[in-house]
Amino acid sequence: MPRKKPFSNKQKKKQLQVKRERKRGETGSHPNSRNASVERAAGRDRHSDTSDSETTDLRKINQQPITRITKHDPNRFRLHFEKESKEDVEKRRKMAREKVLEAVAEKELEISIEDVYPEENGLSFPRRPPWHYRMQREELLKKEERSFREFLDSLHAKNPPGTLSHFEHNLETWRQLWRVLEMSDVVLLIVDIRHPVLQFPPSLYKYVTADLQKQMILVLNKVDLCPAPLVLAWKHYLTTLYPSLHCVCFTSHPGQPYSTILQKKRMRRKVGWNKAGGPIHIMRACQEITAGRVDLSSWEKKIQRDAIAVGSEGDGTDDGAESVVMEHQSDSALEMNSPTQELYKDGVLTLGCIGFPNVGKSSVLNSLVGRKVVSVSRTPGHTKYFQTYYLTPTVKLCDCPGLVFPSRVDKQLQVLAGIYPVSQLREPYTSVGYLCERTPFVSLLNLRHPSLSDQPPDVHNTGAEAWTAWDVCEAWAERRGYKTAKAARNDVYRAANSLLRLAMDGRVCLCLRPPGYTEQTDQWESHPDLAEIIALQGRKDEEESGERDEEEEGESSSEGEEEERDRDADDDDDDDDDDEEDGAKTEKKDTQASSITVNMFSVLGENECE
Repeated sequence: MPRKKPFSNKQKKKQLQVKRERKRGETGSHPNSRNASVERAAGRDRHSDTSDSETTDLRKINQQPITRITKHDPNRFRLHFEKESKEDVEKRRKMAREKVLEAVAEKELEISIEDVYPEENGLSFPRRPPWHYRMQREELLKKEERSFREFLDSLHAKNPPGTLSHFEHNLETWRQLWRVLEMSDVVLLIVDIRHPVLQFPPSLYKYVTADLQKQMILVLNKVDLCPAPLVLAWKHYLTTLYPSLHCVCFTSHPGQPYSTILQKKRMRRKVGWNKAGGPIHIMRACQEITAGRVDLSSWEKKIQRDAIAVGSEGDGTDDGAESVVMEHQSDSALEMNSPTQELYKDGVLTLGCIGFPNVGKSSVLNSLVGRKVVSVSRTPGHTKYFQTYYLTPTVKLCDCPGLVFPSRVDKQLQVLAGIYPVSQLREPYTSVGYLCERTPFVSLLNLRHPSLSDQPPDVHNTGAEAWTAWDVCEAWAERRGYKTAKAARNDVYRAANSLLRLAMDGRVCLCLRPPGYTEQTDQWESHPDLAEIIALQGRKDEEESGERDEEEEGESSSEGEEEERDRDADDDDDDDDDDEEDGAKTEKKDTQASSITVNMFSVLGENECE
């Protein structure tokens, strides 16, 4: 008798499901059968990946389990990036162990938009082909698929293999961008102030302003994570290159810096979204663009009303807030949009929020509304499809999924910018080395070189130790207590992920600089508009100068608690704002407990970080 072939528990479970269905008189083809739903999902998965090029090996990220039968595949908007070869991954892993980290010069932190999007390489984005209402749905989809394949072939023909960074290969996600651009009157392009040129594709700006004849507002988001002189320098650089571009600064969390490196949340207490800095500047830019063709007085009154509520109540709450009307956009409505390009239809201004993943599009939308209407996450690709929200009867907001445009930027910098999911990295150590060469990581993280593990605890770094990316991850794993399950060795992979998430969150801040910033630093530090940026950030001049004496003192007293709370931060990909409600409930309790908390390390005269 031939020997039976072993199979997994998953196959055994499916076998039992089929057996139960057979006993109930059901077959695999029954519409309510579990196997039938799985087969339908697999069929949808095969047919929905129309963007896959035959010559490109893709990696599909953020796969979601199918829990119920739906008309459309829930994974049709997942991220599709080009897969890296195993040889390249192994080569970088070996380099991370051997290459000694050397601090780069400040001049190398300067980057221009031509370095990221060179004109001669044809780094554009896929356009929607012409269509008309007499076209059938299948005909339109095939035409879009054919146009997208031609775009990919042309792009790869002009750029040798390995030179392009990660960019979106999913046609369904690009279709979302097409719909948003068509239905929007003004486009809000949102970028991260720490690296704005990475997320400002010139081809998109030319398409919106020249082809669509629409206006674009560049929103420099997260200005609280960047020094005020650098914010001014970036704003001046972009407006000089594009004079017709409306550039505004924005922050959803003014005056809420991290107190320590290990603090998991920037907001220990619940802070209302209506405390954001910058909505008034976006409203004024829209007033300048519309030139009285749309009544924006209701929007201005809402901003003033929110400011008064914050000033009188302290923490802004959602009680008594105006209801926001949300429109769910069906796929059939998106496929055939109005080609008339009528601006301000019915006296309503439609603002389309677009940008790369993790730049804060959903946070900007929540801040404009004044309360949470869209979930936010640091995981790229969290927003799967766009919806529209009526801010006021004459202002409508539209949030588009994050899109990664083709560019020539380093893939390590893409990871640090939050464009590529950290949890999907096969080799995170090179990105850690890229970060450490551009930040004072030893003093910032208070690391102890692994070669000193046999030395007494009071022996610290002499400055002569040679650090590699692997050494940094091992030292951070030792300090944080990250150990492998079986051998109890330092878990360097988890430590590398932790360091990358610190960079994404802004706790280890890497800020790029515009060309010529190093020579003109004194000019920007004495600029007359500096006070306005500092006020928008919600800081004082002393905080802007970088004094960290109080933070150093507070770190020893709160680091133990923060380390315990941050143990599982590396695997936390849920919404960053979900814990705010719990924080509001325990706010009073924490306030009372803080007055009687005793730091035992201070009593014993020991340093808990060692």
